[in-house]
Amino acid sequence: MTENVARRGFLIGGVALVAAGCTSNVPAAAPSSAAPAPAPAASGNDEPGQKVVIGFSAPAADHGWIAAIAKNAEATAKQYADIEFKPVEPTNDINAQISAVESLIAAKVAALVILPNDGQQLNQVALQATNAGIPVVNLDRVFPDKLAYRTWIGGDNYGMGVAAGHHVGKKLKDKGVTNPVIVEIQGIGIATLPLTQDRSKGFADALKTYGFSVTAKQDAKFTVETGNQVAASLLQAHKKIDALWNHDDDQGVGVLAAIKEAGRTEFFMVGGAGSLNAMKEIQSGGSVLEATVTYSPTMASSAIKLARLIAQGKGMGDLVENQVPQSITLASETITKENVEKYLPLGFES
Repeated sequence: MTENVARRGFLIGGVALVAAGCTSNVPAAAPSSAAPAPAPAASGNDEPGQKVVIGFSAPAADHGWIAAIAKNAEATAKQYADIEFKPVEPTNDINAQISAVESLIAAKVAALVILPNDGQQLNQVALQATNAGIPVVNLDRVFPDKLAYRTWIGGDNYGMGVAAGHHVGKKLKDKGVTNPVIVEIQGIGIATLPLTQDRSKGFADALKTYGFSVTAKQDAKFTVETGNQVAASLLQAHKKIDALWNHDDDQGVGVLAAIKEAGRTEFFMVGGAGSLNAMKEIQSGGSVLEATVTYSPTMASSAIKLARLIAQGKGMGDLVENQVPQSITLASETITKENVEKYLPLGFES
């Protein structure tokens, strides 16, 4: 998306769907839209410490992935007796989000977790927070000025493409397919969205190592409706397809519907983000969707944990360093029928 289109086209009803990327997470026993309980700490960092007030601001939850972001942040904050969670009204209006963050600065919160609608346009208010002595944990959509945040945590868009490309390339190579027809359904158009550009580049780079390339690609704007329309168009244009990569599991709901409507089964599909419905399709074994690569909204849970540690002057228990790192990029993992049980508890509702 363009930065102001929100990570997956939130302003237009997208992430992505997402659920994608994502998440209403829950404990492994019962996947749902609740956040998963944090793993037991390897150190004493999870023991109650100094009481801290953590402010939280994100776009409106009009899409699966962003809804999961908010749910995960709140659920994780509730798991710590020493956190007072102070969220502001979610909004897709840039000025409204700026005003909301300013209210948290005025309230002198101990730390701020911000997923901006647009990193560029909210950069100045993040700088205001930092200058006021409030550490900012920048979630996913990055502020261009590194002085605007203490720590950034987010997904690996290039890595998503690489993971999808290796899954597609290896399977086609193992099957002995030559000159395959590989189609790609992006989120927002590659010319306007850095994350789409990164995903497509990673996919192309990985395919290249197998001697393959993308035959055709089209953007679907991270919505179910556009996913359906774009998939129908690509299916009509290509009477035979070997593999399809869809960037976002939320828009993938529409993509799968178009594939089923067309009765096409000659190819396999890889999704993106890790939604619960995508995982269940993979688990069923009866769908063209056989894998998805993660861009998990559990990053919001981690952002709250990081904000708590920073506000309390602690480091990360498993690291030697005394302070939380300045940047954390999550790995993009490939979910298949073989390992889907392990990931179900982290799936988000599309």
